Amino acid sequence: MMNRVVLVGRLTKDPELRYTPSGVAVATFTLACNRPFTSQNGDREADFINCVVWRKPAENVANFLSKGSLAGVDGRIQTRSFDGQDGKRVFITEVVAESVQFLEPRSANSGSSNRGGQDFGYNGGQQQGQGSSPFGNQNQQRNQGFTRVDEDPFSNDGKPIDISDDDLPF
Repeated sequence: MMNRVVLVGRLTKDPELRYTPSGVAVATFTLACNRPFTSQNGDREADFINCVVWRKPAENVANFLSKGSLAGVDGRIQTRSFDGQDGKRVFITEVVAESVQFLEPRSANSGSSNRGGQDFGYNGGQQQGQGSSPFGNQNQQRNQGFTRVDEDPFSNDGKPIDISDDDLPF
């Protein structure tokens, strides 16, 4: 038997993070996934798929994704049921995410002009440019040799790339 789902879409609203009575984090969110075809009027339709993610990934989703964020979900479909307030049986089908991939930088859909990739990682809860983090200078010194997210390390700058046989994986 196989039950596997892979989705790519945008969040329709901010994720909702809750904790079970035993302290386990659970986040729920809805992905809008475009259909690969247009309707008769030429409009593009979308499916709105409910997703749930557990534990540390749930906290990451709540902290780093928001309405409009592009995300990839890998998981399985699950159906559950319960008795509604009117006494009728209610069935819910949702995707239980085993993995959620953040497919664009946080600044990409927030309208911010900050495209340096510094939104990734922990730095005292502040962005590096704000200067209020006690770790900000250390992070900047430590990351001096690294390529920023928006820079292409393989761009053609006119120089040949020196690769020895020891660097090749085969």
